[in-house]
Amino acid sequence: MKPAAPDDTPEYQPPAVEPDESMQRSLFGEILDWMLAPLLLLWPMSIVITYLVAKSIANQPFDHALEDSVTVLAQQVRSVDGKLIQGLSSAARDILRADDIDNIYFQVQDPHGNIIDGDRDLPHPGSDPDEDLVRAGSVRFRNDIMHGTPVRVASIHLRLEAGADAGAGHPPLALVQVAETLEKRARLANEIIKGVILPQFIILPIVLALVWFALSRGLSPLAQLQERIRARGSDDLSPIAANLVPEEISPLVGSLNEMLERLGHTIEMQKRFIADAAHQMRTPLAGMRMQSELALRQTDSGEIHRSLEQLAKSSQAATRLVNQLLALARAENQPQSGAALVPLELSALARSTVHDWVQASFAQQIDLGYEEPPAPVHIAGDPTMLRELLSNLIDNALRYTPAGGSVTVRVRADPEQHALLEVEDTGPGIPPAERTRVFERFYRILGNTAEGSGLGLAIVREIAHQHGAEVDVFNNPRVQLARLPGSLFRLTFPLPPAPAAPDAPDEPPHFG
Repeated sequence: MKPAAPDDTPEYQPPAVEPDESMQRSLFGEILDWMLAPLLLLWPMSIVITYLVAKSIANQPFDHALEDSVTVLAQQVRSVDGKLIQGLSSAARDILRADDIDNIYFQVQDPHGNIIDGDRDLPHPGSDPDEDLVRAGSVRFRNDIMHGTPVRVASIHLRLEAGADAGAGHPPLALVQVAETLEKRARLANEIIKGVILPQFIILPIVLALVWFALSRGLSPLAQLQERIRARGSDDLSPIAANLVPEEISPLVGSLNEMLERLGHTIEMQKRFIADAAHQMRTPLAGMRMQSELALRQTDSGEIHRSLEQLAKSSQAATRLVNQLLALARAENQPQSGAALVPLELSALARSTVHDWVQASFAQQIDLGYEEPPAPVHIAGDPTMLRELLSNLIDNALRYTPAGGSVTVRVRADPEQHALLEVEDTGPGIPPAERTRVFERFYRILGNTAEGSGLGLAIVREIAHQHGAEVDVFNNPRVQLARLPGSLFRLTFPLPPAPAAPDAPDEPPHFG
């Protein structure tokens, strides 16, 4: 039986939990965190610093007492012919060790390190002899261990008179040490810490309560602003009073007021557009109803046929109006849809669009022409929207040009790095005073009998604006008739930046 092959299947790893970025953050909580985090971080540090300072303060009086003890003990040391003699009586030794809390140790050593008196287990300072000579007569302190217990040691080196047999080296130095345990110091340090820390435990909750109250008071204008906005009616877009909020919230209120102003303007435009559209739809619908009622009353087939023809025309007009309304709505919503502009060749798009209108120009007996540029003209745009723009310009020109006239579409590039799209006709033209108003919705020049919805040029302006293009209207410079001066619509598009030239290849080395 063969052993089972090892399983090389990788171990299942559960997917990592992605952070929820949609979680709402609290401004109150965030400010509270930024205020309390440093406070809670600094508070333990203050306790440590307080403990160290308390220990230093507690050491000072006891160090002074220890210094007095070692000084008095040093004064009791006598030397005869360079040798120490025991000069501390039993009573003096008992007084030195008289302490109800701490243990006191002392030691007297001769220059040779022999213990003359005191506790033999007291550690030697282990200092440099030269330094001992320089600092002889002064008291030095250190922390050490005695029988496994921390002690504070005060030591002093004494200069002795050299004996007759002493050499010419350093003068002899005797060592006197007094040590005590740290119980009194610890008690005093704890009392100091208690006196400092306990009030902090009482003050800290008060500080937290005051911070909470201050934040609540500071953020109350936001809550009041929220209540005022919530109490508004659904149709109330009036600006918010900026003088009723703190200075820090004024920029936010200003931005809200600007947004409300834009929203009010948009709603007003939509209401006006809906009202105008309803008014414009009323005419073809009324005609369709009248023609249908007339056809129902007629008995002559000829009259019925004429009524049906008028009904078809009214239906065609209503269909065109609906299509224009949809095109305008699509053009206005194009920025919100996020459609990106793509590189395209403007002359090819114009040629294809003109070709779609050739049959309509034949039906109206109008010469529709197209002038090709000498070189391709590239721009960045939306092909569908640009085709809609040019179709409306051609349709507008064909409607207002009488039979036998001409309409020309032209694409070219000017020396100032602009792409030009021109549509010229031989119609009645547009008076200079009317050229800015013809781009308004449903606007019709007085006395004009041509059929139309009044939306074509509004669509042109909207699409041109989205492409960063300028629209200008002129008289046709190629027409000399005063009765029919013609029109020239010129759209100026910015050309895309030229691509960076590739780096020239390195010149091959020349070996001469």
